[in-house]
Amino acid sequence: MLIGRILTDGRMSARVKYDISENLTMKINAQLTNEAHFSQGMFNFDYKGRDFRAQFQFANNAFYGGNYIQSVSPHLALGGEVFWLGHQRKSGLGLAARYNTDKIIMTGQLASTGLLALSYVHRASEKATFATDFMYNLANREATSSIGYDYLLRQCRLRGKIDSNGTVAAYLEERINLGVNFLLSAELDHWKKDYKFGFGLSVGEF
Repeated sequence: MLIGRILTDGRMSARVKYDISENLTMKINAQLTNEAHFSQGMFNFDYKGRDFRAQFQFANNAFYGGNYIQSVSPHLALGGEVFWLGHQRKSGLGLAARYNTDKIIMTGQLASTGLLALSYVHRASEKATFATDFMYNLANREATSSIGYDYLLRQCRLRGKIDSNGTVAAYLEERINLGVNFLLSAELDHWKKDYKFGFGLSVGEF
């Protein structure tokens, strides 16, 4: 699969996904620009085993990373990741856990950079899903949380969230015809008095 986009100012972004085998996949993400030192490229190699997943990454600026997640029971998976950014001579280590059933998904992540992330997703019915997350930065002692919903109707999908910073967002996607969707979105930041509204039309099935 190849997806690309070119803007009028000369910037180009591209994504490539190639299945080398049934278990091994290569992904390429690139962003090219005329400005010096702003172009980026990343290669990912994903391997999916019977009860585990592994990924290796490398990119410009001497970035190398890897992660591994292992199912230890039918509902629980544990994993970790490591990265090295040679250009800035920085490294990091992270641990993760995921617990899921037919109705709920719980995840937790802890990184050596001082970031703690927790999330909870509850599927109330075939049409309604609710979720919440919490993030805490040990370095600056800042915490943020949000709660959101995802509701499916016969012809449309409605999603929204509100976070601890006072930002409220909503997103409506209505199916007009086969392969044609009408989009409406809004984001209100009451603290900063920043209000955004948008609409769009997407054509094609992906």
